[in-house]
Amino acid sequence: MAFLVIDIGNTRLKWGLYEQGCPGAALLAHGAVPLEDIDHLWETAWRHLPCTPAGMLGCVVAGEAIKRRVEEQLMQGWGLRPRWVSATAQAGGVVNGYEHPQRLGADRWAAIIGARQRALQSAPGNPPPVMAVMVGTAVTVDSIDCDGRFLGGLILPGFGLMYRALESGTAGLKVPTGEVRDFPTNTSDALMSGGTDAIAGAIERTLRRLRVRAGREPLLIMSGGAVSRLSHVEELPAHVVENLIFEGLLTLAGGPLTE
Repeated sequence: MAFLVIDIGNTRLKWGLYEQGCPGAALLAHGAVPLEDIDHLWETAWRHLPCTPAGMLGCVVAGEAIKRRVEEQLMQGWGLRPRWVSATAQAGGVVNGYEHPQRLGADRWAAIIGARQRALQSAPGNPPPVMAVMVGTAVTVDSIDCDGRFLGGLILPGFGLMYRALESGTAGLKVPTGEVRDFPTNTSDALMSGGTDAIAGAIERTLRRLRVRAGREPLLIMSGGAVSRLSHVEELPAHVVENLIFEGLLTLAGGPLTE
């Protein structure tokens, strides 16, 4: 009973076909397309899949128009009824501590649930606190305590947004991509190092706060399309997970979406 998961972000749609709709299921196929190409998903990718999914679950932040264009292909191609995640007060072993739980982004909710499952697997019966860091168009840094309560988190601009803001707001900073250096001596390296240190610093500060609050060393999990720009930072002892949102969606697929 193959199962399809979809993550529609700000710039790309990511999808994965799994053997079953449950945690730990084998990944059969996967792909990603820019949002401007989603009208061709069925023709270029989905119609050629090795098996037909019996169900699907997705999260979307890109808006209703994008979602409808995906739903049309699911229905016309497979007759598959779309199901989309929204954040709730509690689901997937996580209690949502957001001030207004339903306003938490669906992609963040799925990543938080995926991170909590990783924490449970790492120490059954005595899970550590965990941080879910998603590095994409925006960067989110979310904290979950030992009992599975989502404490809250940060949202900050990703690398591309930072660089575009500097280019548009200053004179003479439109330069080639540089390298991360401890003490940059040219503008390209200064921009790349500044963006990396800004994001890494926010993660380090949150990690320190969670460590103090929980009295234990947190598990740091990072994922997202631009995570490779942070995975080399020595001060961040992170577990890099390729499909953290997918793992959260598979956890939610096995139970009610609202609790």
